[in-house]
Amino acid sequence: MKKDIEIPIVKDVYIAMVYEWNDKFKTNKWNAYILNDGTTPIAMVFVVSKGFLGDTKTATMRHSMEVLEANSFQKLEFVQREVLDLTNEFYVTYYLKAKLYEKRFIFKKESVSEENLTQIPLMDKLGILAE
Repeated sequence: MKKDIEIPIVKDVYIAMVYEWNDKFKTNKWNAYILNDGTTPIAMVFVVSKGFLGDTKTATMRHSMEVLEANSFQKLEFVQREVLDLTNEFYVTYYLKAKLYEKRFIFKKESVSEENLTQIPLMDKLGILAE
């Protein structure tokens, strides 16, 4: 029965857009990161990202990693400024203690901006956490 199905709640895993210096372009750029703020590594991490707004859609990007250690983070992708004018979705799945977890993280259109910067846990950098 449906009532017997346990759906684990994602805790301590986040997606962040971080505004950081890029030596190649000599300016600040936006980069997407996945963070594991938990005390246990997560395994078989898979992230699918895309941007959309009405009929406008970006290419779908896929990222995977065997393990993301506890209290660590991993850069996923550079995000072009034009893409931030769209709603951006990061769908994350991973295993933790033999259970499959999944969550959709959203950055609403135009929410990623310098005016909304906050301190990102673990990274000691400024950025924005997804909803």
